[in-house]
Amino acid sequence: MVRKLTITVDEEVYAGLRAKIGPRRISRFLNDLAKPLVTEDSLLEGYRQMAADGLHEAEAAEWVEAMIGDAALDRG
Repeated sequence: MVRKLTITVDEEVYAGLRAKIGPRRISRFLNDLAKPLVTEDSLLEGYRQMAADGLHEAEAAEWVEAMIGDAALDRG
């Protein structure tokens, strides 16, 4: 379902949106920008996608292991 919403922005923001996004694309741009910040489903889906990315997970695990080693060296 799509809902209509009226928002108020500074004139400078509006001009920037029209110039960079285009006058007929502002609603979609703002919707796409806000959605991951305000919907839990998008956040969970993002985590699922990251977990499914084997290369990303391997790099993250390598980074975590390196950080643990660095923390151990800092203690002395």
